[in-house]
Amino acid sequence: MACHTMTPFRRERSIQNLRLNVLFSIFAADSSCKGRCSETYSPRNPCHCNAKCSQYHNCCQDYSSLCGGSHSGASFTNEEILIISEQLYSLDTNKATENDIHLNLQNFIPNSQTGAKIDQAQQRLFAYVNEEVLFSKPTFAAFVALLNNYNRMTGISEKFTMEQLGEQDVFISEVMKTPVMDKLYRILLSKKMYNSMVEFEEDLKKMWFGLYSRASNVLDSSGFEHVFSGEVKRGKVSGFHSWIHFYLAEKNGELNYYSYSYNGPWINYPDVLAMQFNWNGYFKQVGSEFIGSSPEFDFAIFTLCFIAKPDSP
Repeated sequence: MACHTMTPFRRERSIQNLRLNVLFSIFAADSSCKGRCSETYSPRNPCHCNAKCSQYHNCCQDYSSLCGGSHSGASFTNEEILIISEQLYSLDTNKATENDIHLNLQNFIPNSQTGAKIDQAQQRLFAYVNEEVLFSKPTFAAFVALLNNYNRMTGISEKFTMEQLGEQDVFISEVMKTPVMDKLYRILLSKKMYNSMVEFEEDLKKMWFGLYSRASNVLDSSGFEHVFSGEVKRGKVSGFHSWIHFYLAEKNGELNYYSYSYNGPWINYPDVLAMQFNWNGYFKQVGSEFIGSSPEFDFAIFTLCFIAKPDSP
């Protein structure tokens, strides 16, 4: 029986094929959710199998079939969202009372006239805010510290200093001490969307303070900047859904209130108001926001919406 030796070329080709087969097997395993449902996130994996993957559009193809999850983020029904929202509302112990805020609504404008850019209010919207009581609360103070960390013009890169990064950490830390955010965390924990408070806090930092591009392919925006601080894009105000920022900007002469087009049905705070205003030369046709809510309530409600219904109403 003849003995055949493998040539160096064939030996090398065989080793390469073996290596490729091993790598393919590893990649195929990592690309499936088999045995990986509800696993902890790892950046080394090409796709993921936990409840948050639907938010970031990086679920493995068999996530829904193997883990019972949904790529559309339908882990919450509309009824659940309503119930949770009411629970968060009832836990907002830091909200304003009717004695803390006095509004001067002045002229009502129907929706058909909201684009007229006509100042229908001779006086400020906020006739009185009890700053001594409200702004001395830790979450309010931490929130206000964040408002001057942004350039409102899109297309201009945002860069955070170490001090500003520290302010972000303080804000997350303070809101997580409140009953509102604790309740939201426990709900998400019960749905196995997070494994620990630390994991949830890290995700909050990413979703709210992680930078992305709105214009010119530069990192010029974040969730917090858009929703709470406000931006200017294509000559118009975008975002700006914080009554606290509205009040401070109006107080400092940076914002001119024009009129309102919707006043919520509630007699207590938090309430909802839609208004028209000019922010240092830029117009907001319809800006809606909670009035009198605490920063943690706004933060919790918008976080719930983002997690429960990504890319959908």
